[in-house]
Amino acid sequence: MAISTAVSVADYLATSYEDGDREYVDGEVLERHVGELDHGNVQGNIYFYLRMKYEHLIWAGPEIRVQVKPSRFRVPDVTVMLGRKPSGAIIVQPPFIAIEVLSREDRAVDLQAKIQDYLEFGVVYVWVLNPITCTAATYTPNGVVSHRDGVLRTENPEIVVPLSSIF
Repeated sequence: MAISTAVSVADYLATSYEDGDREYVDGEVLERHVGELDHGNVQGNIYFYLRMKYEHLIWAGPEIRVQVKPSRFRVPDVTVMLGRKPSGAIIVQPPFIAIEVLSREDRAVDLQAKIQDYLEFGVVYVWVLNPITCTAATYTPNGVVSHRDGVLRTENPEIVVPLSSIF
């Protein structure tokens, strides 16, 4: 069993990690599972699609720290904000969409904790993309929706992303 050392918020925010950013949950720095080809491909495709098609409505950024609670920072694979690029070094207002691309090592319990943090923070849509099965799910405060029609959607504003454009 690994022993973890508590890290302060200030120390976390002042630290840069060479092999990818980390999340911070109540004093513990958590490693993220990234680096696989399928993960990076899907992450890049969704980011590129949103920036090219909806740049007049949204700002999208990859792997940006989002402070969901005073002692919790999540790092979605892609963060989508309404309007222009936010100011500051991190996101402190609820994103419109938080996008998580699954990796082989991701555990369901960890994913559910992230989704819960996003929704409690006020994120309107959480998109979870699975590059292995080429499927997606949308989580909202009203529940979860799978996308049997092959299209991710939002309302107010309307954003439409065919899964065939990202997988």
